[in-house]
Amino acid sequence: MTPTASTELRTTGPVFRPGQPDYDTEIAGFQTAYTHRPALVVGALHAEDVRSAVEYAARQGLPVAVQATGHGLSVATDGGVLISTRRMADIRIDAATRTARVAAGVRAGALIEAAAAHGLAPLNGSSLSVGMVGYTLGGGVGILAREFGYAADHVRAVELVTADGRLRRLEPGDELFAAVLGTGGNFGVVTALELELVPVTTVYGGQLQFDTRLVEPALEAWRLWTADQPEQLTSAITMLTIPNIAQVPEPLRGRYTATINIAYTGDAAAGERIVAPLRAVGERLADDLRTMPYTESHGIYRDPDDPHAYTATNALLTDLPARAAETFLDLTGPNSPSPVVAGLRHLGGALRRPGPAGIAVDHRAAEYVARVIAMPDATPVDERLAGIREGLSPWTIGHHLNFLYGGGAEADEAQTRLGYAPATYDHLAALKSKYDVHNMFRSNRNIRPAG
Repeated sequence: MTPTASTELRTTGPVFRPGQPDYDTEIAGFQTAYTHRPALVVGALHAEDVRSAVEYAARQGLPVAVQATGHGLSVATDGGVLISTRRMADIRIDAATRTARVAAGVRAGALIEAAAAHGLAPLNGSSLSVGMVGYTLGGGVGILAREFGYAADHVRAVELVTADGRLRRLEPGDELFAAVLGTGGNFGVVTALELELVPVTTVYGGQLQFDTRLVEPALEAWRLWTADQPEQLTSAITMLTIPNIAQVPEPLRGRYTATINIAYTGDAAAGERIVAPLRAVGERLADDLRTMPYTESHGIYRDPDDPHAYTATNALLTDLPARAAETFLDLTGPNSPSPVVAGLRHLGGALRRPGPAGIAVDHRAAEYVARVIAMPDATPVDERLAGIREGLSPWTIGHHLNFLYGGGAEADEAQTRLGYAPATYDHLAALKSKYDVHNMFRSNRNIRPAG
């Protein structure tokens, strides 16, 4: 159905339609493999703009999609209404209660800087440019995850516009509060979150990078090492062939490497003792471990800043025996049929502990998450990633929806179900039929209404 005249939509923010100036700029996001093509874009300035846009879409029988940064775009809307929340960038810090109220478009980098002025830090992920709301609604596995748990576990309040056009404030104990946290945008458009902050000002961390001949020993050393580490230490290992491009220093171009990422909130002397077994693997291409201000902690992972096309899968693993690590390396290494960016992140610690009652973040028994990122090309990406998932299946209990990037046709109900325990999914589907019976919010890892 085509929307009627825009005069029916009362909004203070800009409105864009196909063919109009700035439409293409407004729909563009970080993920370039998929792009929303809505019939109408609302550039929301505040919650009332969001409420008005949802109410308008409901009157017209249109689906609603939401985009702040576009990092996790999986199902692009074709028609309907896109609410662009990137202009909603207000941050309010309450140092006394160690909380931050962040509007829907706030990026991690902005919140890190704002919190640091008060000696505090958010439970953000590895990239400065990711939106805090989308990241948190998917659970949020941050760079300090083993010490503090999921970011979603530290939400104090949610401001949400539901399918009936109502703006609600949700707090622990509300059935929608628990349902919203862990399900992305399935239950409405979040206009703001109230988040707990932590008293962290510095972190000991950085990267240890090993050349091709030491990739396998580095992986084995890291695997054994993670079995006995304090919760204050969160780490990962990433294996990839470095692109042969001008932006990369010439000695590193085209090399297959393993990079171990370290984030530890203890002092440097203890950190140096802890990482000694990793350094013992051998000569490093890079070793920049140091105590750094938390505002520089994005250097621990150095995620790319420029928008690009990508797709990804992951598997939550109950264990990482030698056979599992070997299988993962065989399936993803430079001599495999599927050369990709392959990583393992150590979970456990505080991530094992239950969150607020009913919160929709499951599979907390996972000790590791195996992640694979591929660049879409002529080779069928879904087939390559499916083969890797199959190889890891003996140790897999599900997957993390926030680490599924792209997916297109793969982003179906079966994929979404694997992100939850069966009882959790059934409960969420029942709530969906209560709060979004027409599945207005479906441009996501969709939970379909029950019945």
